[in-house]
This record gives sequence, C-alpha cells and structure tokens, in this order.
Amino acid sequence: MTAQQDRHQAPTGVSVTRVTRPEEAVELGMPTVRGDRSQALATPAFDEHRPPSQELLDDCVHCGFCLPTCPTYTLWGEEMDSPRGRIDLMRAGVEGAPLSASMVDHFDACLGCMACVTSCPSGVQYDRLIEQTRAQVERRVERPAGDRALRTMIFNLFPYPERLRVLRAPLRLAQRSGALRLVDRTGVVARLSPGLAAMQSLAPPLGPRVTVPARTPAVGERRAVVGMLTGCVQREFFGEVNAATARVLAAEGSDVVAPQEQGCCGALSVHTGREPEGMAFARRLIDTFTEAGVDHVVVNSAGCGSTMKDYVHLLADDPDYADRAREFGARVRDLSEILVELGPVAQRHPVSAHGRDVVVAYHDACHLRHAQKVVSQPRALLNGIPGVSLVEIPDGEICCGSAGVYNILNPEPATELGDRKAAAILRTGAELLVTANPGCLMQISRALERAGHKVPFVHTATVLDASLRGQTLL
Repeated sequence: MTAQQDRHQAPTGVSVTRVTRPEEAVELGMPTVRGDRSQALATPAFDEHRPPSQELLDDCVHCGFCLPTCPTYTLWGEEMDSPRGRIDLMRAGVEGAPLSASMVDHFDACLGCMACVTSCPSGVQYDRLIEQTRAQVERRVERPAGDRALRTMIFNLFPYPERLRVLRAPLRLAQRSGALRLVDRTGVVARLSPGLAAMQSLAPPLGPRVTVPARTPAVGERRAVVGMLTGCVQREFFGEVNAATARVLAAEGSDVVAPQEQGCCGALSVHTGREPEGMAFARRLIDTFTEAGVDHVVVNSAGCGSTMKDYVHLLADDPDYADRAREFGARVRDLSEILVELGPVAQRHPVSAHGRDVVVAYHDACHLRHAQKVVSQPRALLNGIPGVSLVEIPDGEICCGSAGVYNILNPEPATELGDRKAAAILRTGAELLVTANPGCLMQISRALERAGHKVPFVHTATVLDASLRGQTLL
C-alpha cells in the first residue's frame, strides 16, 4: 500500500514526512531511535517502563468529539494531529512499530492542553497517555543538535529560581534601557534560533523583585494554615502575584506558610517527558511541605497545580513515596478552590475608579479548566467583586498556545494560537483580562501587543487583592 504523504515543516524546524494513518508509520520506518537504521527498524517504539497503557488506549472509540477542541487539529486539519490520531500512533507503537520521525513530530506537536479530556464522552485519559508517551520519546530519541541545545538551556534555567534570579537583573536593565527592543528589531536572535527569539519576546516587563515572607499571619480569626507554592518563573518574574496571593489568603483567615527552601514542582519536566527529573523535584517538594505541617498546599499557577495533584501517578512505583504522593495530592488546592471552600469574610470593593461596571473577561488556563476541572470557582470569586460584569471568551476551551514551554519549542503554531486567542478576547469588548497562570499571561499579552491592543491583564490573585485593599485597577 502506498503511503499518502504530505511534506510539512515540523514545529522543531526539521522537515519530516507526516502520515495520515498509523500503519503508515510502520511502512515508512523513519528511525530516530539511537543506533543505525537496521537496529531502529527492529526496535519497538516503546520499552517496558510505563509504555502507553493498552487499557487506556482501548477506551478510545474514535467518536471524534475531541477534534473541534484540539488546537493542532484546528490549525492543520490532519488526523494524526488530533488526540485520536495520536492514540492510533501510540497503539501502533505498543504493537511493535518503531518510532519514526513522523510519529515523534506528531507527539511533539501536541500542546498537552487536555481539552480533549474534557470533551471526550468515553472518559479517555489522554493526559496519562501523552505523558507516558513523551517519557518514552525523551528516553529513546536522539533529537537534532539545535533542539537538544535549546532544551538543555530551558531545563537548566527555568526550574531553578536561583538561576532565574541571576538572569533577572541584566534582563530588567536590557528592558529599561531599550536594548532588548533594539536587539529584537534586528532579527538576529530569530535567525539564530526562533525558540530563543520567542523566549526573549515573552519575557514580562520587570519591576523591583518582590518576595513573600516565610509566614504571613491570618487577619482576624485563623480559619486554616496553608502552605504556598512560590514557583520558579512565578517567584522571580511574577513576585507581585505571589505577594498578592499571600495577602488574599491572610485576609480570608489563613496563616500562609511559604517555605524558603522549596524548589520546583517538576511540572515543566513532567509535561515534556523528563520523567526522572520531574520525580526528583516532586520528592523534594513533598518533603518540604510535609515538614511545614500545613492543612493544604495552595498553588496560583495552573500547570504546577495540575502536576502536584497528579504526583500519585508520577510516583506510583516508588515504594517510599507512593502513599505520601497520594496524601500530598489530596491536599493541593488552586487558589480559587481554597477561597471558595473557605468562603468570603473580607469586604470586597470595586476595582474600577469610573463609578460604573467594568467588563471583565476570564481566560481559563488549560491545566486549570481541563486538567483540574476548576471552572466555576474563579468565576464565582470575580462575580463577588462589586461592579464586575463577567463575560465569556468565544472558543474559550481552545489553548492560547503557551502550554508550558511549547511556545518556545514550537513558536510558529504557538504564535498562531495566541493570535486567535487575542482576536477572540478583543471581540468580547473586555476592559480587564484575568487568568490564573503566568504562562498564559505572557503568551496572550504578547499576542495582544501584536494585534495593536494593550488591554490590562492580571492574575486572579491581583484583582482579588486590589478589591480587598480598596485599590483600583482601571
């Protein structure tokens, strides 16, 4: 049978052959596994360590409900760039097909947004499947030198707050002096590496560094003792969001414990298949918050919260941490979850100085809406602010293209998705945008700039903090 092929530029910048049916991956046999061609063709795609679960694969009945919610299928209209198409490729790999360049391309193109999980009537756990697959790919595939270098830089920088702190001062100076804008206009970085150019453009405007104390006492009667994840990029580039989070929790009656020794939660590593690295970060974080003795661990970054709640799967085979991971995950709460659970006690004030209702659009971060199923809570909190008129964003379930480090590793499709999201937001006529994830905030802010519109865009914690303190944002 002749494979129907479509030459397509891969997100990594490597020209590969796309396939439209899973058996074509076997026929094409395009090896990327380490070793020579004959060895690769004889090597099944997946090893015995946590391959994609056959049981989970069999849950997919190819109904197609996932197709309109999948960002890459929406962009390209290709079956193998849909969740059910990728599941077909996983199934081919489980049945013994080798990892072809085309298969890896399709897996890499997935944003991991989990919109398909929400839309699936059969309850297919695509989130588990894609993470299992990506861990296999990272172990067994030799990537091009440029891609390896970019990934090495990302994962030797982003999960380490102390390294980001070193970068922060020169980056802020470059922003304030205009040097960064000048470099961007030359296009030199984009020619050298589109991923580096994307990273540079996404950097938020930096002010003075803001930190959170190790303990923030509750205002009034203490209702809970909560730990707070300060994060990595969040800690160094969005410190004011962490400070607002601590103030809001304290105002609602929580002692807030933010262990100064805490590290990365492992989300970026886990979502890109770097399983051993993610597991090491997870163990350390569990140890840190167990010693802190808190009732709950509160997270203000959607991707981080999603991973922390799923430590039970990540560490399921670790005899020393499996039970601890289950108990830890049960205590993790998104900021909006814990605030709704506690119920409001502090007085809210309008956030607009104009004496009229302000139109607010809330952007659902994928790992909050689809992975954690936290949808109503942030809306309830925003509706509780006097003078807020909340509007929904059209096609709100479609990812903005941020997806952890996807917008750095795959800048072209990420940019197109960001521009689509910006256009949808602008159609709402919103005067203020709110989200619960730093990655989304950076991605959409940049897209709005490209569209020529600067709409104030803040974290949920920021708007709640302003309301509780009687400050205005507009």
